[in-house]
Amino acid sequence: MRYFTWLLLIGANLAGVTVVAGIFLATEDYTGDALSWHKWTAISSLGVAVALYFLRDRPIAMLRSLAASLAVLLVLAGHFGAALTHGEDFLLAPLKGTEEPTLSLAEAEIFRDLVQPIFESKCISCHQEGKIKGELRLDLLTGIQKGGKSGALFVAGKPELSLLIQRIHLPLEEEEHMPPKNKLQLTEEELEILSLWVSSGGGFDQKVMDLPQEDPLFQLVSARFSAQKSYPFSAADPDDITTLTTFFRKVRPIFPGLPALEVAYYGSSAFESKSLAELKVIQDQVVKLNLNRMPLQDVELGLLADFQNLESLYLNFTSVSGEQLKSLINLPKLEILAISGNTLDEEGIKALAEMPQLKRLYLWQTGLEEQQKKELEKLLPSTRLDFGYEGNGVIYPLNPPKIKFESTLFEGKTEVSLSHPIRSTEIRYTLDGSLPDSISSPVYKDPIVLSTSTPIRARAFAAGWIGSADTKELLIKKGITPTAFNLVTPPNPKYAAKGAASLFDGVKAKANHTTGDWLGFSENPLDITLTLGSVQPKLLEVSFLLHEGAYIFPPQSLEVWIGNKGIWKKVTSPPQANSNKIEEPRFGLVSIPLPAGPMDQIRLKAQPIAKLPTWHPGAGAKGWIFVDEILVH
Repeated sequence: MRYFTWLLLIGANLAGVTVVAGIFLATEDYTGDALSWHKWTAISSLGVAVALYFLRDRPIAMLRSLAASLAVLLVLAGHFGAALTHGEDFLLAPLKGTEEPTLSLAEAEIFRDLVQPIFESKCISCHQEGKIKGELRLDLLTGIQKGGKSGALFVAGKPELSLLIQRIHLPLEEEEHMPPKNKLQLTEEELEILSLWVSSGGGFDQKVMDLPQEDPLFQLVSARFSAQKSYPFSAADPDDITTLTTFFRKVRPIFPGLPALEVAYYGSSAFESKSLAELKVIQDQVVKLNLNRMPLQDVELGLLADFQNLESLYLNFTSVSGEQLKSLINLPKLEILAISGNTLDEEGIKALAEMPQLKRLYLWQTGLEEQQKKELEKLLPSTRLDFGYEGNGVIYPLNPPKIKFESTLFEGKTEVSLSHPIRSTEIRYTLDGSLPDSISSPVYKDPIVLSTSTPIRARAFAAGWIGSADTKELLIKKGITPTAFNLVTPPNPKYAAKGAASLFDGVKAKANHTTGDWLGFSENPLDITLTLGSVQPKLLEVSFLLHEGAYIFPPQSLEVWIGNKGIWKKVTSPPQANSNKIEEPRFGLVSIPLPAGPMDQIRLKAQPIAKLPTWHPGAGAKGWIFVDEILVH
């Protein structure tokens, strides 16, 4: 009995300490009903525990009632506490079924099915009702759009300026790194999904299938969804697909392995109306048809009525009339129709009103008056109408061109091509790191052949448009492998890759310092000695990662010595570029010319920035340098 008394006393005291600590902790961004229930069930638990101690000599029936009450209160207090810390369903989730419904690729949405699950599993335990750290809620769409006390959660299209992307890429040791280091961390795929989502505009209702198949986000996530949407038809004859695919028309499955096909036309000058009739051999399999900018004003669209499985039809800037749109009324599965850039008359409005099955209707620049728009909204209450932005007299910027190449790290020579979806644009580029302009920069005509490490930047220009933002890539030529190398100072253990060997393996890391391919230095400098063979190099290059949002800067100083038979001589290094704003993750390259003369060793020392500059959110903190390749030419 004496031991029982001591256990009651110790338990009551520990309960008291826990309640007092909880009251202090509750002042840290906790709010809501869950907090209130957790607090009062905990206080009640303390009261019952104290009562048990002082009433321990009372009849056993009373003690049993008190003990049962204490057990119930402890379970409830634990439940509400877990809801505050880990989310509403923390305790009951293991008892529920874990099987998730299979989602088809056609139905998958970027935010709902990719981004939101990341927030739910890694973020909302600290950013939900009852616990709103930093005044940020991620369990509600309005909270995501509003942001927190530090500002907007993200800047659409600009991951380098977005707090979300900056915080998740901070080194784990930093206080502002998210999730906190004692929480489950984001995987590399989750980091990339969030970055690509913000880069694509951070929309909340875009489908995965709306992305081009070459889009990095589509390639990253499409395989995780079931491709087995139920299609009531068999696959087309592969020979028919091959025959129908020409330079001006592409026919391909909407996803590998599916019978459903998409057809896209290119080159309005080469378009012939009979080419539509040629598609009748695959009319049962076509679910997506893109005729944007094709001259359709005199084309009989009645044959499209036979495409009974057509789901998406794009007729933007095709000069179609309202009379022609009547041919589309009897397409039972048509869900997406885009007719932007065509003048829409009363006949066209009447035709659209007879398509209640439409889910999305794009009507940019169709000449509709406000009253006609309202009329159409009433006629199609279940259809999402997109009238766009009527920017009469507004000049729009072009999208940046694309830079295509085989590999960032190349051997010998490499070929680079530039392209833009609007063929009338003029693409200008530079190979010295400067920003291209519309007057003096070279005009792109043929593929560019590079034989040295080169930064390439490109912009698009066209009459009536604002010149595009620049797009840039850094292509790096492989070097020779030293006969030996010695890393004098070790990297941070969390960013050690495969040691010094990683610097000479000829593998270019991704622009993400968490991939395990980078050597990161903060407390110590990068200090490495290379032993050369008979080759006498002329150039030393160092490939760095730059990501100011993650505290990763260019070296504060860089020193190079060359040695010959134990005698060392310092090499004059070019001044180091300094970062003056937060930008997206990117590669940097420092090139140091080596003097002529015999040498058998090279020593490189790169010092991380000691204090981040005053303009940086982490001003005064230590910076990092990340290196993946050292190249000797």
